[in-house]
Amino acid sequence: MQEQARLAECFETHRARLRGLAFRMLGSQAEAEDAVQETWLRLSRARADDLDNLGGWLTTVAARICLDLLRARAARKEEPLDTHYVPRIEPRRLADPESEALTADAVGLALLVMLDRLTPAERVAFVLHDLFGIPFNEIAPVVGRTPVAAKKLASRARTRVRGGSAPATDVTRRWQIVEAFLAASREGDLHALLVLLDPEVVRRADRSAVAADAPAQLRGAHEVASGTLLYARTAAHFARPALIDGNPGLVVAPHGQLRIALTFVIVGERIVLIDVIADPHRLDSLTIAL
Repeated sequence: MQEQARLAECFETHRARLRGLAFRMLGSQAEAEDAVQETWLRLSRARADDLDNLGGWLTTVAARICLDLLRARAARKEEPLDTHYVPRIEPRRLADPESEALTADAVGLALLVMLDRLTPAERVAFVLHDLFGIPFNEIAPVVGRTPVAAKKLASRARTRVRGGSAPATDVTRRWQIVEAFLAASREGDLHALLVLLDPEVVRRADRSAVAADAPAQLRGAHEVASGTLLYARTAAHFARPALIDGNPGLVVAPHGQLRIALTFVIVGERIVLIDVIADPHRLDSLTIAL
């Protein structure tokens, strides 16, 4: 009993880090919690002589659990459950400039959108190395590759993430895209919406923003465009462009009462994510300038 209590106490000192790691790999708070709990169960069954480096052992086990979940999801073509909660971590500075970790401010929704497009092995290698500073000789057994192959996985992921998430357009161009989205919505122009939307675009909506029998999340240009037009006749009439937390977006404010805010993640010339915010608490947390 004393040994289990000691292990539990030690595990708690690593829980927050493991949760942050698992969330970045899985993009789902619920799945991350499950992965952390499974890590604890495996720790409780481990032999004492396996635990010389407890932090490293826990990281390896958690990463393997996440990799298995990602592979299972890919096989079933499932999507992560949520992407609105992003625990903050302090990334490490690495000796190799090419592998320099992303700043904490960059670890947000746009990054999660791009991470979701990586293969499971690429995502695990990138998160472990670039965000948590784990060397490739420790990553290699997790992904079942050599250290050199693990480095290539992370490099390929880094190229895709930075190449996609780096703003290819300035604020003026993003304004134009948002305004074109609003115009197409008002005019009921399905084709114009499809031109603006990434083929794999995601639209997430608070429950209060959609009908009770409508899905809160849509994926794919046709699904999102069609869903947008369902609400366009009423909502688009009251919608206005606005700066939301420093980025171009839309607000729906009939008679001056803020009801809905739409935020956009734009990569290149396409919209990759639309967040429809109607929850009063979330609306209150936004900084909006018309």
